[in-house]
Amino acid sequence: MVARLRFAVAVGAVVVSTPALAANTNPWIVVDYTAGTYPISPYIYGMAEYGLNPTFQQEAALGVVRWGGDGTTRYNWQVDSSNAGFDWYFVGGNGEANPTPSGGPDALVVADQAAGSQTLITIPIIPWINSTSQYTCSFRVSVYGQQQEEDPYPPIQNDNCGNSIALNGTQLLDTNIPYNHIPNQSSIQSGWVQHLVGRFGAGNAGGVMFYQLDNEPYGWGNTHRDVEPNGATYATIASLGQQYAAAVKQADPTALVLGPSDFTLGGWIGDPSAQNGLYAGQYYLQQMAAYQAATGKRALDYFDEHYYFEFSNPAEQLLSTRTLWDPQYNGHTWVERWFFHAPMMLIPRFRQWVDTYYPGTKLALSEYSIDSGQKSITDALAEADVLGIFGREKLDLASMWSPPAPTDPIAFSFLLYRNFDGRGSQYGATYVPTTSLNQTIVAAYGAAGTVNGAAVTTLVLINKTNAVQNCPVSFRGQTPNGSAAMYSYSGADLTQFHQLANVGFSNGKATVAVPAMSMNMLVVP
Repeated sequence: MVARLRFAVAVGAVVVSTPALAANTNPWIVVDYTAGTYPISPYIYGMAEYGLNPTFQQEAALGVVRWGGDGTTRYNWQVDSSNAGFDWYFVGGNGEANPTPSGGPDALVVADQAAGSQTLITIPIIPWINSTSQYTCSFRVSVYGQQQEEDPYPPIQNDNCGNSIALNGTQLLDTNIPYNHIPNQSSIQSGWVQHLVGRFGAGNAGGVMFYQLDNEPYGWGNTHRDVEPNGATYATIASLGQQYAAAVKQADPTALVLGPSDFTLGGWIGDPSAQNGLYAGQYYLQQMAAYQAATGKRALDYFDEHYYFEFSNPAEQLLSTRTLWDPQYNGHTWVERWFFHAPMMLIPRFRQWVDTYYPGTKLALSEYSIDSGQKSITDALAEADVLGIFGREKLDLASMWSPPAPTDPIAFSFLLYRNFDGRGSQYGATYVPTTSLNQTIVAAYGAAGTVNGAAVTTLVLINKTNAVQNCPVSFRGQTPNGSAAMYSYSGADLTQFHQLANVGFSNGKATVAVPAMSMNMLVVP
């Protein structure tokens, strides 16, 4: 859908006079320029590449696009194919007789460069990678017998492919891993980075900037059980990470490396008894710091994990954003109950790990989702809240899984920040400390920037209630006067933004009527 179909201007929009601030009106919104501003990373506005609509990518001005997920763990760039693992009957290959080395990722980089997005590439560090572009599978029925589930599509190599679980429930073992795999080597991966640099330039010169050290390695024993039936300890994961990070840096010294990129909750924890008494994320940072101390070279640039919000209804979905930051909110996950013994406070907690074990490392969530799949207004409001929190909490990179359709409500959350008027106007790049008296009623995020060449404050207001909220807004350190444009997306119309009547500011104050169940951009001159 092109931009002009996403936006509607209210007929007869007029400037609203500024009413007197009510003494006890909730919630109050304060935009405080005296509290110290700071930059917002453009890389927090990221998505996975699989299924990403290229027109939407440009329209939403995505900062980063991630080539990652389970299917990239065993990717062999020389034959441009991987193995799906347990996700799809351990099927490998792409069926091409003459594959183009790195063909798929190369095409992604070309598209990302055209769209102005950076590319995040996953580098396999698992000990085995796919060997051929020809279709193969690890658990052929002719060799391993009938299994509980088998690939419903046409046979591969005149054989059916199973899910590795025998009819009696026994987990089968792959007794011939080299049948369709080759040993992974750091030289193979450095060769791939050299190829990418040769075609697209170094990371600091317009080429691939970000490289991720595999995908959810603590889960190899599940998803990739054919080649890693016993999984990997975090000592192994950290050692492999050091080895392959060094290979990436050798091929492109300007590249930025992310890891360990592990799965929600369990992947952060690992086995503390085998990790110097530390959680997996802490141990990984400790080992990467030890590598730098021993070699004088930094191998890890971003501490990166995955996060899937837990909720069972729309109200919980809107509350779950508080797990990212709030010391007063307990999401009641098992990691909070049995390990942290406290609210999650995910971003501050991870930042404290970084500060303790490997200072100077940036922070990323390269895979996250708060999407209910219901294509609802709460999807849009929750994601808009997440993006605002990412900027406020100084997250350095984030990538949502998986990309929405351009018409899904959650897609409009990205447009709110990256193209709220359909003409390319964006939320500011400098965060201005902004508070709401009650963040669970109306969340507020302010940023300084420019729109149409004029200096403005862009103020996001997210009403999570079913009633209009009349919000007194005041500024400190600035005294805006005049008309502020207001763009709104709400449950009243899930197909487009509407430009509402302008809001009048006088001496840095106004009262804003925030529509029910809506996300809004106020452009304050």
